[in-house]
Amino acid sequence: MDTANNSASKKNDSPSEEEVGRYLRNHPGFFLNNEDILAELKLAHKSGKAVSLLERQVEVLRERNMDMRNRLSTLLDNAQHNDLLFEQSKALILGLLEAKRPEELSNTLCRRLVADFESIDYASLILFGDPTRMGNQQLRVVSAAEADRHIGGLLRGGKGVCGVLRGEELSFLFGRAADHIGSAALIPIHPGGMQGVLAIASKDPQHFKSSMGTLFLDYIGDVIDRVLPRLIR
Repeated sequence: MDTANNSASKKNDSPSEEEVGRYLRNHPGFFLNNEDILAELKLAHKSGKAVSLLERQVEVLRERNMDMRNRLSTLLDNAQHNDLLFEQSKALILGLLEAKRPEELSNTLCRRLVADFESIDYASLILFGDPTRMGNQQLRVVSAAEADRHIGGLLRGGKGVCGVLRGEELSFLFGRAADHIGSAALIPIHPGGMQGVLAIASKDPQHFKSSMGTLFLDYIGDVIDRVLPRLIR
């Protein structure tokens, strides 16, 4: 009985895992003075093979180093992408500011959106008004009633829309190119006392999704709202 009690007492006297962990955290130099213990420690590896603590530490440091390098690479890629986007946006805005006529603004806008921005395959600018007064082969103007008939559902909320559109909506926005479009995005514009819509599209059905924001389009729309009225006589 005494032997059993002594054995149980020794077990109870053994430090818990939490106590051992707390001690090692408070004494980070412990293994420096006890290298023989360090050499004897074994840890389970992912492969099932036991490895020494030093080997495991080296592996952890190597994994952390690779993770940091991947993060740094991602940051650099994002920085380069943002620089390119800024330069493309600047060229687009300057082109709009230099336009002398409404159709020149429309042509510059659509051409640069498609040529400079990799994800945009088609672009369209449409104004709602009296086609007989403002009609131009290069600046598209349709009546508000016609626009409401074809894309009224997209404009109800007064905000930008992204996603897969119906065939009738695509045909109205992009004409013959509608059959090649997978997804699109559009925002309402309000140049002066007029209304209209700016739309862009991609051949990829997955590119423009309903969860996407329209910050870039909103920005371009704001520029159009300010520049176009002074070009309309």
